Amino acid sequence: MIKSYEIDKKSENMRIDRWIRNFIGNYPQSLIERSLRQGQVKINNKKIKSSHKLKLKDVIILKNFNYEQNIKQKKKDFKPSKKVIRDNEYNLLENNDNFIIINKESGISVQGGTKSKKNLIDIYNKSKIFENTKPYPVHRLDKDTSGLLIISKNREYAKLFTSLFRLRKIHKTYIAICNGYLKKKSGSLNSNLIRYEGKRKIVEKALSYFKVLKENMNYSMIELKPITGRKHQLRKQLIELGNPIVGESKYLYSEKDNSKNLLLHAYKIKFMINEKKFNFQADFPKYFQDFINIKKLNI
Repeated sequence: MIKSYEIDKKSENMRIDRWIRNFIGNYPQSLIERSLRQGQVKINNKKIKSSHKLKLKDVIILKNFNYEQNIKQKKKDFKPSKKVIRDNEYNLLENNDNFIIINKESGISVQGGTKSKKNLIDIYNKSKIFENTKPYPVHRLDKDTSGLLIISKNREYAKLFTSLFRLRKIHKTYIAICNGYLKKKSGSLNSNLIRYEGKRKIVEKALSYFKVLKENMNYSMIELKPITGRKHQLRKQLIELGNPIVGESKYLYSEKDNSKNLLLHAYKIKFMINEKKFNFQADFPKYFQDFINIKKLNI
């Protein structure tokens, strides 16, 4: 079966992989990549890569692939209770006509998938905050990471935020508690991070800036400013540095960690829209602040 779609102004300059997730379904990136390689997704009858940006009047062709059916089979169903919806509404820091900003809790995914059931998009989709519209995720925040997250209320602002992130006009600051102390007290982290899509190895350049805020013989509190936006970038870079984040369990296991939670928090975010400045700061979760107090890492 072949389906075709013509690109309008709302989708202009959008990446093909993001377009598939926005208009076809929340499809796993690895399967989008495979479909592109096999020619099941083409633009103007030509093979393209996932990073390809759409142009006005482009024709997307989906051939012999039922995306919708695959998603329904693989995505776990999640129906949030009224209490869950209400609890997450309390995390709002900003709520206007075009977007919300929340202080996300650790342990909850932004979007649902094959491994995650409880997720913020399904929760806010049932909230009165998104009445007559739907939530659009515009950037990632790991399930285990707490802190600031932007969710758009319409496609136009989702596209705007995507452009701002791509142009690096949105500035994020994280706070992490790491094992050990750093030899350098400030500087940059330049890495070639490796990830896999199936058996295919992908190397991505990653850049972050860091500054030590407080330290003792066992732990360091550091400020991190990622410039690129690779998956698990800060976590991987600090492991490379020899100072893994306290609570890191995905990429290594350490018996000396004294926290079951990952101590990584999206602390500040700032950007400008229509000459208006937006600056937000999110309080630490209780377990994070308790660890700071116990280990005497208060600034």
